[in-house]
Amino acid sequence: MTAHQTIERGAGTGIPVPWRAPLAMLSGYSLFLILLFHTDASAMATIWWTSSTFSHCLIIPPILSWLVWQRRRELVLLTPASSFWGLGIVGAGGVAWLLGDAASVSFGRQLALVLMLQGGVIAFLGLSVARGLLFPLLYAFFLVPFGEQFVPALQRVTAELSMVLLGLSGVPAHIEGVFITTPAGYFEVAEACSGIKFLIAMIALGTLAANLCFRSWTRRIAFLTACIVVPIVANGVRAFGTIYIAEGSGIAFAESFDHVVYGWFFFALVIALVLALSWRFFDRSPEDRAFDPAAARGWYSGKAQNRAVVAVLAATLAVLPPLWMTATSAAGRADVPALAMPAVEGWNRSDTAMRYPWQARYAGADRIAAARFANANGGTVDLAIAFFADQRDGRELVGFGQGGLPPETEWSWVSDSRAVPSGRAYRITAPGPVVREVAQYAIVGGAITGSDNRAKLETMRARLLGGDRRAIGIVISAEGDGARAAIDAFLADAGGIEQLVDRTPGLAD
Repeated sequence: MTAHQTIERGAGTGIPVPWRAPLAMLSGYSLFLILLFHTDASAMATIWWTSSTFSHCLIIPPILSWLVWQRRRELVLLTPASSFWGLGIVGAGGVAWLLGDAASVSFGRQLALVLMLQGGVIAFLGLSVARGLLFPLLYAFFLVPFGEQFVPALQRVTAELSMVLLGLSGVPAHIEGVFITTPAGYFEVAEACSGIKFLIAMIALGTLAANLCFRSWTRRIAFLTACIVVPIVANGVRAFGTIYIAEGSGIAFAESFDHVVYGWFFFALVIALVLALSWRFFDRSPEDRAFDPAAARGWYSGKAQNRAVVAVLAATLAVLPPLWMTATSAAGRADVPALAMPAVEGWNRSDTAMRYPWQARYAGADRIAAARFANANGGTVDLAIAFFADQRDGRELVGFGQGGLPPETEWSWVSDSRAVPSGRAYRITAPGPVVREVAQYAIVGGAITGSDNRAKLETMRARLLGGDRRAIGIVISAEGDGARAAIDAFLADAGGIEQLVDRTPGLAD
């Protein structure tokens, strides 16, 4: 009689009796987590559905289900046993959620939810089963939308690759940031051209293929490296091809060609190329076992813990972080002041027109004040001040599109500039081209900084400890050749950023 035949099964369920109670408790715990953190689960699913960059995440749950089903014959040879080890991961997920919520970082909260679900698998099924499910558990990290922060770097890499290929092809070109000028015209390697959506999807697909098609870790690493390098290089070739075609056939034809080539058709070609190059190196047969049950059983042989105790502790660890944030949410919230523009000696309000429309953006701010100033030397600056009494989802001081580079406009980032004291500076450009210099500051908990990370840390500290939650964003910008000189003069006449804050009605303590 085989091991499969000796396992008693529940009547009509097809599930071995030793598995029924642990799976029921794991299902209940998972449902409890999703209900408790339904806002984060819903936000994550919404991103999958609405963002083309993360639309591949929609197929991750079916892939995870298939990976578990693929291991069913090996899993049934294991006996699930509750384990306190899983509670450590649940607790780590709770801490990650607490920090993510305190810093208003949705990625942190969504990652935490996945961690707590993974921890539940280990807590209710045990380490031996978790060893058999190791790859599906790790692959679940692809459920979390992540990677858009690499878009600026990928834009620059694509632009530089295009420049190299243009030079080799003999096309004269000049690059400034992500903008390339050739005899045919002015080209921007925009965010949509960075190739991020294909790179992220390719990494997810490549990780799955590496597990299914290779046994050798050396080959797996080489294959994953190809899944990263080939899409980046291919995207640079695509961008170069668009510019090169424009040189001979005009921008309109090149754009139409790019729209046909660029898309999932392009992604399919990249996948086919990587798989074709890797096919002969596959060293794993489809008939190979997903894992060795004997090795999994030997991975941990400790005593099983009481399921009820594990369940209570897991639920408690999951509930504590939201309770803590609820308890501290009432403390530290400030009244919303009536903001007014500061008086700066030598500078008067101006209504001169901008060369290209621009305004700072702080979505979700409780108050925003903005004005244009000019001095007797012909310097002109635009000042914007935003006040947040508290920061929540959609109301963060630091985030995509917050500050001096408004999203979904013709303005694009060019490069960082020499930093201003206690802040940061960068250049942006719009059609014309019109160039702007931007000095940007974040003030949280009384600390003035140009670092997004520092602002996030100060936000986290205030929200975790119930401190002053006020957050202030300041942008000083100017256009044209003398832009930086105008900003420096404005700050000098104001006495520095600290004095400028003190001069602003509604901000001074």
